[in-house]
Amino acid sequence: MITIFGIRNCDTMKRSFAWLEANGVAYEFSDYRKPGVATAHLTDWSRRVGWRSLLNTRGLTWKKLTEEERAEVDEAKALRLMAEHPTLIKRPVLDTGTCLLVGFSAETYAILT
Repeated sequence: MITIFGIRNCDTMKRSFAWLEANGVAYEFSDYRKPGVATAHLTDWSRRVGWRSLLNTRGLTWKKLTEEERAEVDEAKALRLMAEHPTLIKRPVLDTGTCLLVGFSAETYAILT
């Protein structure tokens, strides 16, 4: 079963849901703002795609961090920040069990069909 992680009301998530449904791809949704969800998966996701692929430095949450929090980010600091602020994780994160897709692209999602 494919699991898609993110925040339900995000526009990118809505495009992902629409693509999955239009292409008949069954999925389970997991909101990573729920306590423990992000923390439970971050180490594995980072190992599979790298922390830089996961960390959203373009969003409002990143901009609201202090200069100190944004300075000298390495893997450990990035994982800690994403665990504390799950909205720092790029959306969506789609786990097929064998591959992990970060972000939405119809071309990339085509491998699911």
